[in-house]
Amino acid sequence: MRGGVYLAVAGGAFRRYSTYRAATFAGLVTNTVFGAILASTMLALWHARPGLGGYDAAQAVTYIWISQALLVTVAVWGGGFQDDLQARFRSGDIAIDLYRPVDFQGWWLATDLGRAAYQLLSRGALPMLAGALMFDLALPADPLVWAEFLLAAAFAVLVSFALRFLVTLTGFWLHESEGVRAAMTVVSMFFSGMLLPLALFPGALGELARVLPFSAMVQLPTDVLLRRRTGTGLLGLYAFQLAWAAALLALGRVGQALAVRRVVVQGG
Repeated sequence: MRGGVYLAVAGGAFRRYSTYRAATFAGLVTNTVFGAILASTMLALWHARPGLGGYDAAQAVTYIWISQALLVTVAVWGGGFQDDLQARFRSGDIAIDLYRPVDFQGWWLATDLGRAAYQLLSRGALPMLAGALMFDLALPADPLVWAEFLLAAAFAVLVSFALRFLVTLTGFWLHESEGVRAAMTVVSMFFSGMLLPLALFPGALGELARVLPFSAMVQLPTDVLLRRRTGTGLLGLYAFQLAWAAALLALGRVGQALAVRRVVVQGG
């Protein structure tokens, strides 16, 4: 019964985001234009430095289009349920959320999964299709590889949600979490592999980037689709994503428990 509730919440979120057709179209165009600019830049860089980071030119360009597909799906910039919760902190409606006969964290996780599913189909698949028409991409023909990628992308959404949930919980104490969210956005963009493959990060910085949870959001799903992780390496990748997701979700539950020990409705 409870599982049916979460499925309904996820389905409702999917339908809700599908109604924003103009915003979706604008975002799709933005992703495609920026993808073309970044891919052209990558081509110029790889022509000057062939084999940089262990990628050939086609893989480097493909990396850009995969990261563009994941940008909104995984919510590297934040958003989604965070915007809803921030508004509810301001209005005091957060108290209603805490009275629902379902788990607070589970409710918003279901909402975010519904959002991510829609964004993957719209602002994920369509820009990548446009990229494949404009550039020579190193995309796999094996359906199994695509299934492995989708699983890695799903785990990436879990990690992203857990991080964003922790950031959003600060609203219980700060009332306004925009500053914390902005700082997290910068860190996520840098360490997730959204800007550049983490293989290009030098020395200790690269080692640090690869063990932080942010790498699970973009770099690792991209590695799966580019076939840089196979066999036991692929299992290790999934284990890394799930371990961070479990740890961060557990930390979120601790933060939630602390937050609701005493609820003060602003202005009430």
